[in-house]
Amino acid sequence: MIARRLALLLCLYGLFSVAFLTVNARGNWDFVLWFRGTKLLGISLVAVAIAVATVLFQTLTHNRILTPSLMGFDALYALLQTVLVFTLGGFGFSQLSAQTSFFSSFTIMMVASLLLFGSLLGKSVDGRREDIHRLLLTGIIFGVLFRSFSSFLQRLIDPNDFVVAATSAMASFNSINADLLLVSSLMIAAALVATWRMRFDLDVMALGRDAAVNLGVHYKRQVYAMLVIIAALVSVSTALVGPVAFFGLLVSNLTYQLLPTHRHAILLPAASLLSACVLIGGQVVLEQVLNLSTPLSVIVEFLGGLTFLILILKGRNR
Repeated sequence: MIARRLALLLCLYGLFSVAFLTVNARGNWDFVLWFRGTKLLGISLVAVAIAVATVLFQTLTHNRILTPSLMGFDALYALLQTVLVFTLGGFGFSQLSAQTSFFSSFTIMMVASLLLFGSLLGKSVDGRREDIHRLLLTGIIFGVLFRSFSSFLQRLIDPNDFVVAATSAMASFNSINADLLLVSSLMIAAALVATWRMRFDLDVMALGRDAAVNLGVHYKRQVYAMLVIIAALVSVSTALVGPVAFFGLLVSNLTYQLLPTHRHAILLPAASLLSACVLIGGQVVLEQVLNLSTPLSVIVEFLGGLTFLILILKGRNR
């Protein structure tokens, strides 16, 4: 049954990809395939990064209603964009190269996350669950602080610059820069290889700290490794398209319902495929049926937030 469902997801991904590349395609096919192909690759990379990061985060926290956005990554990204607009102005910000914006966002988010992890978990002797909870609470507090500071700066800037800052802080799947895809692919591939090598340890860690330690897993080292991978995946995806807070929650819980297993060798590829199907299929519908009347990120956030509320009300966090 699991193999058939994985094969179905793979077929759906192929179907949506072909539809994305060919539906209503006119003119020079070389240009069309290159233009749509770069967007397809970018969307696929973001989908895989968000799905894997969310599954890892939920395994680490033993809670299926939490996402890496609780660590304040999206708020930090929005603050960074606002600070750049505040400092350079809307015109100066628009003159920044895509590479400069990408690497500055990625570097700042990675440094901030490593400092946070090192300061809060470095004092821990064995990486207990209480340390993870303290890390989550600290991330939430920093997220509120970043959002408040962003709001303060946005009140000080020119209204035209405010529009630039607000737009840059929103996720966009229509303007993925092709020049960033190679470096993004390499970063995400490295994180995925490291995650795949940990897949059996992840199965054990899902049982809890005590069970993992008793079964021979170096728990604290694995916690550090998982947090670094999560930070890298979220940083790359956020720097590439912008923050998507609840999308990972949506696809991870759909994956748990579709494939009721605790084996990460199945959950990780299934969540990645499902995530790509949702984003690519949604983009096809928005472009070809709804004529881009609303951004895909708005619909994704709405569905993800609705999923979050349903899970909270049902009390199903495990």
